[in-house]
Formats: sequence, structure tokens, C-alpha cells
Amino acid sequence: MLKRLLVPALAIGLAVLVGGLVWHVQRSLPDAQTENATSGKSTLTEPVAYVGNDTCLSCHAEQAKQWSSSHHAQAMALATPASVRGAFDGRQFKHSGVTSRFFKREDGFFVTTDGPNGNLADFEIKYTFGVEPLQQYLIEMPGGRLQALQIAWDDQKKQWYHLRPNEKTPPGDVLHWTGRYQTANTMCIVCHTTGYERRYDAATDSFDSKWKEVNVSCQACHGPGEAHVNWAKATEAERPKLNRTDAMGLTVRPGTRDPRVAQEICTPCHSRRSELSVTGEPGQPLMDHFLPTVLREGLYHADGQQSAEEVFVDGSFRQSKMFKMGVTCTNCHNPHTGKLRQPGNALCLQCHASQHNAAFPGAAGSYDSTSHHFHAAGSPGAQCVSCHMPSRLYMGIQRRPDHSLRVPRPDLTPKTGSPNACNNCHTKETPEWAARRVVQWYGPKRQQDMHYGEVFASYRAGKATAPGALVGVIADSAASPIVRATALDALRGDGVTGLPIRIAALSDTSADVRAAAADSLSALAPGRRIEVLGSRLSDPLRAVRMAAVRSLSTIPRQQFDAELRGPFDHAVTEYMSVQRLSLDMPGARLNLAVMHQNTGQPELAEQQYLEALKLDPDFSPARLNLAQMLAEQGRTHDAQAVLRDGLSRVPAVGEMQYALGLLLAQDGQTKESLVALQQAAKLLARRARVHYNLGLAYQKAGQTKAAEQSLLVAARAGEMDATADADVLYALAAFYFHEQQFKNARVWADRLGQVQPADQRLLRLERALGARNKD
Repeated sequence: MLKRLLVPALAIGLAVLVGGLVWHVQRSLPDAQTENATSGKSTLTEPVAYVGNDTCLSCHAEQAKQWSSSHHAQAMALATPASVRGAFDGRQFKHSGVTSRFFKREDGFFVTTDGPNGNLADFEIKYTFGVEPLQQYLIEMPGGRLQALQIAWDDQKKQWYHLRPNEKTPPGDVLHWTGRYQTANTMCIVCHTTGYERRYDAATDSFDSKWKEVNVSCQACHGPGEAHVNWAKATEAERPKLNRTDAMGLTVRPGTRDPRVAQEICTPCHSRRSELSVTGEPGQPLMDHFLPTVLREGLYHADGQQSAEEVFVDGSFRQSKMFKMGVTCTNCHNPHTGKLRQPGNALCLQCHASQHNAAFPGAAGSYDSTSHHFHAAGSPGAQCVSCHMPSRLYMGIQRRPDHSLRVPRPDLTPKTGSPNACNNCHTKETPEWAARRVVQWYGPKRQQDMHYGEVFASYRAGKATAPGALVGVIADSAASPIVRATALDALRGDGVTGLPIRIAALSDTSADVRAAAADSLSALAPGRRIEVLGSRLSDPLRAVRMAAVRSLSTIPRQQFDAELRGPFDHAVTEYMSVQRLSLDMPGARLNLAVMHQNTGQPELAEQQYLEALKLDPDFSPARLNLAQMLAEQGRTHDAQAVLRDGLSRVPAVGEMQYALGLLLAQDGQTKESLVALQQAAKLLARRARVHYNLGLAYQKAGQTKAAEQSLLVAARAGEMDATADADVLYALAAFYFHEQQFKNARVWADRLGQVQPADQRLLRLERALGARNKD
């Protein structure tokens, strides 16, 4: 006889973004600690003051001459005939049905374009932003907002163009030039000025932004100059009594040879990163004030090359051997002009004057020869940067070289989907053709080396072998910290894989690795989590402390030992304070909401979620988290309403369709649930769990053929989580059992036994199949 098996219920539940995202924040916390640049210990820094930039230029004439025509000097300026490059001569520019006109009126520069209400109006240009190859323009709007016009001036072609030509951003959209995400006070000005203070007032949703200099001047890199001026004026006998005497009164000694300090002067404004406090003074540790992003999909290709999204250059450079060996920006770029120190290949030949025959068998002589690059002398292929720094186009017209300075690996393209330098030029050839040429020239060894890009590509494709390979990347001490941190980030929420290696990473010398390790361990059991993360609450660097407290925040405070409660409370307070400094951005509101929710304050969490959606109604993370929280409180209809509202605005958000489908299924609305889950399966085609739940919904609705197909798709898609794989395998075995297709049921039961041999569901299934055989 047939034994009754339980058909799996739909897996209800959304993934709360515990830990959220660290979004843009500006001002420093009172009594914030910073790690000493040389000792690595935390010290309190004494307040210092800026001086007028003319004071610097009056003493340092040669540096002033070099700087005065640099891009830094022209990073931002009041709109005057001397600073404006664009043609304000009545020219018109059309985009998305709007005709904008650029003109002068008296001494001012104006544009007629669509305003926040959609009506055409005249707007005065307040500031120029940048100089070449493009120049943008800032317009002052009510509430102290400086909005970045999305029509820019192409200084090479001498014409207007749109920065987002293929996007429709109507008035009211956060990406319209009048929208919140084009507010330069928040997003841009900090890296175009010196001594910037955002000064946002949440009560009035307005800014009173200030800066010491309207461009990137001397003190942006050397630190506030008052102490240096005092040092310069003092006698030799007086100087020992002054602050910062070891650096002539500056936060960084000019010409410092400390590569960490030298590099981190540039990193804050040449990297994709989140701000954890005030833009720190030069010389202070990066990770006390910023959290650089890792090599996430959408920002970087699997092999770490820069992608279409803006990531600037630091994340690429930190993957390079150059960075590992202590090379810094100023080895190649003059720090005052910003220009390259040498033209063309001469720049590289400063260090790479001759080949090493062991590395390149059969080759001899200079790198700048056909025996190395195998291209005609003087051709584009003979340029070092063509092969080692392939460029991508940003902001429509700006070519920017990839700074990872990698050896071309066309063999990785079929494995990772990443582009390669060879086919950037040889567009009619295949990656396989390019790979064969590399072997002919340099031998097979280069292509035999495993590259971390293969592991990241495997992870992004959802292959079940990826977690183990990621652990290998984490354990590779030769890999750069940003690569190891990326591997740790990929294992966030995994409470099983490679735990000894990930826990050991909490003590790594790199703060990037420590922070990523702390974030990756959020799924550990509470007691074990406290045991391994407790000490990181007192890490010298804020980025690590914040990662640790995010991972620990779901544990009730009373479970901490007495000696850890103080550091835990301090870290929570610090985390919340940092988020409150950026209340003009929905990400900070999300972070506050998650922390309130994790620490048992649901009313405050709901308030912050709603504030985030008020700032940006299409901010999906806040909407999904709010719906999850409401569902957990039993407010299912409120949760559905939150999701329906979001989908009415942007229907093609797969996560919201999926969440709504699960909630509707939980509420017994099978027909409506199927509609949402079908949409989710289309939008999240690689997500096995989505197809799994769709299959269960079809099964519940009696649509057996569709159920079978969806469950098979889920099995083919697979998931890295073995438990999730087991769910799919059990669902298929149970499905075939109920359909009396016992041979198929046996096939899937056997596969379940290979994945989870001790699974209790398997034991029930085996008994049922055994009873069937007896019958």
C-alpha cells in the first residue's frame, strides 16, 4: 500500500538584510579614535585648522606652479568666463523629448531645461565641476542643494551630450538631475573640494554645506596647514614644543616613503567606498574612515577587471603586484600636476628596463621590444598599457585604464566571461585564438596557473563546488587583501564552509580581510559567534568594529559576558551615530532600521524603513525588509501592501515578486501566488530556490506537469547551499512518489542520500519506497 508522504510546504520567508549596507556618511564622531600611521595603535588626534591656500602657495612656488593648471585645481569652481568650458551661446540639446538651451544673461550662465515639476524653466549655473575631457555643472536649488546637471560638455568634440543617454529619468525620479541621487552635496563635492562639511539637517531636509577651499588644494593631501605654518615660523628651539614636529606640523611628512600612507592619501577619492566618518586627515588609516567595496558582481568582472559601473581605479590597483610591492600612485603620477611622470612606455621602463629570461623563455633584451610584445614597433600593441592596462569608457567619453596591471590571460575569457586585452584590439578573433598566440609566444605555463577569477566565476554561476574553492582563496596568503575579502564576502551567511580559515582571518594583518571575515560569520550559532567576534568589537579600526557589531547585533545583549557588554554597547552606539550622520540617504535609514530590528526595537525599525522609502520609494532593500518584519509580526496584509506598492512602481524587481508570491501562498491565495512566483522565476532565472517554490505552488494548485518542470529546473540550477539542494531533491522524490512514478522517486531519493545521508525525510522516504516494494 502507499504510505502518505508530506509534500514540502512553500519556503516562506524573506532574507532580512541583517548588517545592511554601510552607506555614505560624512562627519566624524566625537572622540573618534584613529590608528597611528606608523605604530598601528589607536590614538586621539588633536584638532587642527586649515589656512588659506594662498598661504601654502606663497612659500611653495614650484609646487604652486605645477598645481595651478592641474585637474585638482580645477575640480570645482564658481562659474565664470575663466572656468566655464561649455558653449553658452544659445545652443540647444535634445534628450527624451526635452529641448534644453544654454545661454548667458548679464554675467551669468544659464540653462533652460525641465525642472523638478517637469516644466521648462531657466536655471543659473553656480559651479563648474571638472574640466576635461568633460565638464559638468552644478545648479543651486532650494534647501541648499547643489544639483548636478546630467547634460555635460564634451571638451574634446566641443559639444553637449547626456551622461545617461539610454535611460529615461523623468522629473520626480531620484536619478533626474533634480533628484536625490544627483545631489552633489551628498555624492560628489567631498572629493572636489578641501575641508568639506556636508551639514545636512534631517528635520528640514536641507543642506548648509561648507568647504575650506573650492577645489582639491594643498591641504586636501597634506592635511590642515595651521600647525605647519606655526612650525615654519618657529625657531629651531621652539619647534620641539609644537604638535606634529615629526612631519613639520603636517599630518603626513612630505615625500613620505611609507607606501601605505602614500597610497591612502589618494584612495578615498579614487575608489568605490562607503564613508564611515568624516573624510579623514591624510595619514590616518583608511579603514577608520572608509570601507572600500570588494570585487562584487556588477562592479567588477569575475577576474577583477573593472566593469561598466564606476569603480574608479583603486580597487583594481590593490589587486596588482605593483601594490603588493609597495608601488604607489606617485611613482607614476606627479602629485602636483597629476600627469604621468614619463610619456608612453618610458613610464614603465623606469622600473621594467629589461626582461627576466626565466619568466619569458626565449626572449631577451628590453621589455620595449618585439621579443617581448610581438607587435610592430610603434603600433598600439607595442604600448605597455594596451596589454597590461586595457581601458573602458566611463561617463560616455572618458577612457580609463584598468589599474590591476595584469598579464593578459585570454584563456580566462571562456571560463569567466571576463574580457581580455587581446580581443579588445583583435575584435574579429576569438579568445581561443588569442590564447593560442600567448602559448606560442610565452609557453603554456601562464595558462596553467589557477586564477581567482575562475573561482569567482564559479561562485557567480551558483556551482556547488564554489564554496570550497572560495576557502582556498581566503587561505592564499599570496592573494591581495581585496581578493581574499571578496571571497569572504561571498560566504556571508554561510555558517558551515571553511570556518577555521574564516575565523583565523579575523586576526589577519589586513583590516579589509578582518572586516570581511567579521561580516561573513553572521550565521554562526550565537554562543560561537560571541566567542570568535567579541574581541573584534575593540578592533583598532572602525570598519572592523562595525562589521563585528553587525554580525553580533541579532544576539540579545544578556547573552554577552559582562566584560563584552561594554564594548558591544559602545559599538552599537558608534554604528548608530555614524548612520545618523547620513540621514539624507535611504541606505543610512536602512542600516538604522536593521540595527533597531536586530536589537529588539521594531517600532523604531519600522519608522526608519518608512523614512528610507520616503527618501526613495524604489529603494527595494528597505521595502523587502519592512515586508519581512511585518510578516513576522503577523501583519501579513500590511506586508503584502508594502510589496504591492513597490511593484506598482517597478514591476520588474524579482525579489519583490518572489517575496509577494511567498506571502500570498502563506495566506492561502494560491492563484495570486502563482502569478507572482511565475514573474519571479522569469526575473530570477538562475535562482534554484525560486523555481523550487514555484514548483511547490504548482503542485498545490494541482498543476502536476508544471510542478515537475519547475522542480527539475530547480535541480538543474542547483544551489551552493547543500541544505537547499536537499530540499529540491526531496521535493522531486516526493513528487514522483505521489505520482506513483516509483523508479523516478528512487533516482531522486538516491541523489538525496548522496547529499544528506542522515536527512530524516530520506529515512521516511526510504520506508515508504520499501513498503511499496513489499506491496
